Amino acid sequence: MSSHDISGRFWSLPQKPGEETARERTFIDDIISKAHIERLLLDNLDGIRTAFDGGGGTGRFSLLLAARGVRVTHFDISQPMIDKARQLAGQRGVSENITFVHGALEDLSAFADGQFDLAMSFDAPICYTWPNHERVLGELARIAAKRICVSVYSRAANTAYHFDPAQKEKYTLNLSHKELRDFQKRRRGFHPDFKSARELLRNGLNNPASTQATFERGETPWPVSYAFTPAELQGLLERFGAREVRLSGPGALARSIPGALLREYMGDEGRKREFLDFCYEYDSQPWAAGMGKDNLVAIAEVCN
Repeated sequence: MSSHDISGRFWSLPQKPGEETARERTFIDDIISKAHIERLLLDNLDGIRTAFDGGGGTGRFSLLLAARGVRVTHFDISQPMIDKARQLAGQRGVSENITFVHGALEDLSAFADGQFDLAMSFDAPICYTWPNHERVLGELARIAAKRICVSVYSRAANTAYHFDPAQKEKYTLNLSHKELRDFQKRRRGFHPDFKSARELLRNGLNNPASTQATFERGETPWPVSYAFTPAELQGLLERFGAREVRLSGPGALARSIPGALLREYMGDEGRKREFLDFCYEYDSQPWAAGMGKDNLVAIAEVCN
């Protein structure tokens, strides 16, 4: 079993591109997280003419930067994801600014030191490269000439899934959405697996043994993932030559707000914009890092 094999099989499922492009129409936490990253990128585009998007999926951020004249290398392990990103790039008229590359983050040897002004990787593809996650982070820093921006799984936030497997329910925009029934089923008779919760809390790992067994049966499990602590992520980036590391936790504020109110905020464009602006300010505070909904975000300067 390798992280490449598991991730490649999972993210290449035919339904994955459609699911990914629909997330911001379906889940409030995805709206908050992606709005946060979008603003962070746009606030830090000075001097950025080229970018590498590692695990770029269907192009949410590749297309954003390409539309602003940045030449982006969109890199992903899933050919269906790349095909969808290519289609969307054509529809939005930004194809000339994007190069699509099929590959795994575990091997970035084709790219030179400092080849891109910006190296970015969002929605935690770094975490799916365990046990190579540290080396992959170092490789992203190596190919960046000016800046690196990543989001990874937050250990503190992900531990909460061991006590409420259906926490996504409160972030569902449409109460008639088909997934709501699945969320509710997950809570029936649920008992926390304290052993797994402690493994995640102490070691950052999500069920590697069960994932391997499922994969070897020919099934398509969620890939093994590694969750970072804020101090760990900052320390690694600094070890790899980054400086001025800034951390944030998208969704930290929203975790304390009832789902009914979140849906109200999302239902009015004016209130939605104002709420997302405040979330960005709140979630960017140092004490919010690590306590976001799922991800821990870091942006830093590099000198390659």
